[in-house]
Amino acid sequence: MSDATFERHARNDVKRLPSRGQYDRETIYQILDDGFLCHVGFSTDNQPFVIPVAYGRKDDTIYLHGSIKSRLMQLGQANTPLCITVTHVDGLVLARSAFHSSLNYRSVVLFGQAEEVTDSEEKTDALHRITNQILRGRWEEVRELKASEIMATSVLKMRIEDASAKIRTGGPKDDKEDYALPIWAGVVPMHTQYGAPEPDPLRQGDYALPESVENLMKS
Repeated sequence: MSDATFERHARNDVKRLPSRGQYDRETIYQILDDGFLCHVGFSTDNQPFVIPVAYGRKDDTIYLHGSIKSRLMQLGQANTPLCITVTHVDGLVLARSAFHSSLNYRSVVLFGQAEEVTDSEEKTDALHRITNQILRGRWEEVRELKASEIMATSVLKMRIEDASAKIRTGGPKDDKEDYALPIWAGVVPMHTQYGAPEPDPLRQGDYALPESVENLMKS
């Protein structure tokens, strides 16, 4: 594995439309850093599961957190293989036929093994990263975690062993004869948009929006 790219193996090689596949760390990390929700695939007791989980990233490591009682968190003790995916939909690609209609998207698939985080400093840092992956700067605005809260939370980490990205951009690609059809075709872009903040109805005072939320509204 080089510093710039992930080596291509059988499990991370993009086989369907390989021209859309990318393996460089810069592209893969950017897709990861643009999101905070992943889907984690694993198998236990001959049953596959896919679980949505918030994540944080540090270099080649993905951090996940959850209740100490959750099935996913207990996998760290067995070094269970994981497959993690992240996808951003950027637009609806509307062709002149349903067959050629598609989506513009950016996605990554990551492979590695679950490992339980037991070091207290690394665990706190992981929770810090996950919190700020969801909303940058939020960790610095809230109170410190209680010891009981840390004890009730498990953190898994997965070092990325193999990874690939797959990206589609551009308009529809119809059959040549279909371009003469009287049917609208094109792309409908999609963007994430946050609504107006809604204060907690149980608040005991009127407080200004925190900087993290102010910055989110400006983005």
